[in-house]
Amino acid sequence: MEVLGSLALILASVVVLAVMTDRFFIPSLDEISRRLKLSDEVAGASLMAMGSSAPELAIALMALFSGGGQHSDVGIGTIVGSAVFNILVITGVSAVVAGGLHIHVFAVRRDIFYYLVSIGYLALVFFDGHVSLIEAILGLAGYAVYLIVLIVLKDPEEDETPAADLGLEDRPEKAKFPGWRQIESLIVVTLRRVTGSPEQNFLWVFIVSIVLIVALSYVLVEATIVFSAGIGIPPVIVALTLLAAGTSAPDLMSSVDVARDGRGGMAVANAVGSNTFDLLVGLALPWTIALALQQLAGINVGTESLWISIGVLVGTTLVLYGFLETERGLSRREGWVLLLLYAAFVLYTLASGNAI
Repeated sequence: MEVLGSLALILASVVVLAVMTDRFFIPSLDEISRRLKLSDEVAGASLMAMGSSAPELAIALMALFSGGGQHSDVGIGTIVGSAVFNILVITGVSAVVAGGLHIHVFAVRRDIFYYLVSIGYLALVFFDGHVSLIEAILGLAGYAVYLIVLIVLKDPEEDETPAADLGLEDRPEKAKFPGWRQIESLIVVTLRRVTGSPEQNFLWVFIVSIVLIVALSYVLVEATIVFSAGIGIPPVIVALTLLAAGTSAPDLMSSVDVARDGRGGMAVANAVGSNTFDLLVGLALPWTIALALQQLAGINVGTESLWISIGVLVGTTLVLYGFLETERGLSRREGWVLLLLYAAFVLYTLASGNAI
């Protein structure tokens, strides 16, 4: 009974995340992007990445302050699993659904280079198995530099059309499974009582969306712990696969939506930018808070599978970059290849029990 109940909670949380992202988060994000006059790539790698990466940040915070070893493993596992999911599944699904993605080479090179730098930061911090306050703050400073880089190093090829001018009303109608409209309508009506119109109250809607992502991520991680115990699989393995996919649902929905709008660059920037946020803020911010509040000399972290993790993160990024460099885009066939690579990653993780 606990297994079925926890699985139901996981599915319900993902459904609410999907509806909230589609009907509230994306409209508020488009309005904020338009008001700030951000390009597609900058909006995707900053605002969208910060908002849709809130689940990973919430789980990492909970991992440190809950005091449980299982939760600590789940926090790190979710960050790594989500990073692999973002690179392979988000970009792969976006390419398959949109029939291919057109990107701006300059923006992709800039964002992927900085993401590789963030992986280097992860390796540096985890090398001795000990995180100091200076190392934690270094991650936050690194993300601040990344935002400055996005503003200063603008893409010379970018379109002059603001992101919001591409219009959500022009998106293709999504396929609905039976009963989806009723479920979606119930969730929308309920949320609108709190938020109002996403276009008129865009800042409030954006804040509420992030709060809901945090709350739902708590439900997701607790349900995952119960589910993993019920089926006899280590929590960290479930975190690398099921939980990582669940918490990345906002990223996936957001990227597929903008890919359908013809904004392939924003979809890729969201995936890469979310990973950069996860590594530089999703880990560094909880470390900074814990070290400052508890006045600790440092935080011990596991390094058993460090180099496997680094290899997987770097390898998947280089594969994506290689595809994007060909004909300045990602074809539908290449999207399928990325999805097959993710399937291989999941099968390897489950078969070996390796907590990457």
